[in-house]
Amino acid sequence: MFEPKPRAEILARLRSLKPDAARRWGRMTVAQMVAHLSDQMRHTLGDQPCAAVRGPLRWALVRYLSLYWLPWPKGRIKGPPEAFATKPAAWEADVKGLEALLERFAAKGPSGVWPEHALFGRMTGKDWGVFCYKHFNHHLTQFGA
Repeated sequence: MFEPKPRAEILARLRSLKPDAARRWGRMTVAQMVAHLSDQMRHTLGDQPCAAVRGPLRWALVRYLSLYWLPWPKGRIKGPPEAFATKPAAWEADVKGLEALLERFAAKGPSGVWPEHALFGRMTGKDWGVFCYKHFNHHLTQFGA
């Protein structure tokens, strides 16, 4: 997500979503998904702390495989409650807000200071970039974008 080309691709896919997009799996609506990604970005940027969740994703090898090699299961991993705190409001404003968070993330760069991830634990800036890309891709695919 720090590289312009992948970030532009994600932004184009985000902008292609419609507020009535049907999900392919899971329970969230498309508006809830945009709010969820915004909550995740606020956690990523250190604006909204999340309590640590203990589990195997914190193990270095499992974290590495999950971030860099393995496909993510559909609807099987639940994020922390803080990642589902915001309720959707106005579609256009919510999407614009998420775009702004993504741009703040990119501006911080991989060498920035990053918080601990609630599920994965301590991660490098590179790890955060891969996580954010994979997380956005997962949910955009969920809604056909």
